[in-house]
Amino acid sequence: MSRVVGWLAVIVMMAVASVGAWVARSTGLEGPVVAASTRVNRERGRERSPREVLFAEVQPVKLRNCELARFGEPNDGGYLVCANLLGEVGAAYSYGISGYDGWGCDVSSRLKVPVHQYDCFNTTRPSCPTGQPVFHAECIAGERSVDKDGRLFDSLQSQFAKNGDAGKHLVVKMDVEGAEWDSILKTPDEVLDRIDQMVFEFHGIERNAPFYLEVIAKLKRQFEIVHLHFNNYSCLAGGNPFPAWAYEVTLVNKRLAQVDPDGKVALPDPLDTPNTPFVPDCQDLALLR
Repeated sequence: MSRVVGWLAVIVMMAVASVGAWVARSTGLEGPVVAASTRVNRERGRERSPREVLFAEVQPVKLRNCELARFGEPNDGGYLVCANLLGEVGAAYSYGISGYDGWGCDVSSRLKVPVHQYDCFNTTRPSCPTGQPVFHAECIAGERSVDKDGRLFDSLQSQFAKNGDAGKHLVVKMDVEGAEWDSILKTPDEVLDRIDQMVFEFHGIERNAPFYLEVIAKLKRQFEIVHLHFNNYSCLAGGNPFPAWAYEVTLVNKRLAQVDPDGKVALPDPLDTPNTPFVPDCQDLALLR
């Protein structure tokens, strides 16, 4: 749901990058380009930047027992989760919905559970005639507060408890334009352990990279990252090795995940689609970095 201004510049930039990716693939240079970049870094013996470490930390692992499925919209608003690992979920939580919530409606309809939808900036209630939507004009944060415009914010653990879901298995989606970092860092581990799967759209790669790393490390103590997709609303040049500053990440609780140590995740997944179909995708940029 991220939005980027300056479309003309984005289109020109991404057209050039996409041509570069196509040339690398069509000429057989894709593998050598990646290998050469890796070799040069190793020969220089330099330390990786926090951004490079962050990129490495969000790479997915292969699970033996994950059947990915797409829930939600065909483009922006659609996210991949392990559909076969949702059997114990008693409620869903969807944060940052902007008036529509195909993901929450799909989860609620398929699992026959309530979906709690949170947004204090756009209070339009999404339509979901086949599910059990419960809308809250409230946002997620690290702690309870009210801003100068009267918007209410509260913590993950407080919202779970208020809805009577503190003891249930949960699935959570969060696309909240950067508020995800502090919200998760301040969530107790025992609260996170009730969540079977989480889907984030993370925002940011540079300005607070060490802080981002702290949050990712906290999540990875209890979760395995199983999918990564770059949002092409946010493609950028100069973010090496990231091709975008907003990226969707699916995590599965280690209680459920069966890691295949010899497996390799192929990205993009066949179920992935561009967040916006009207500008070039930026998944291929990662192949050249």
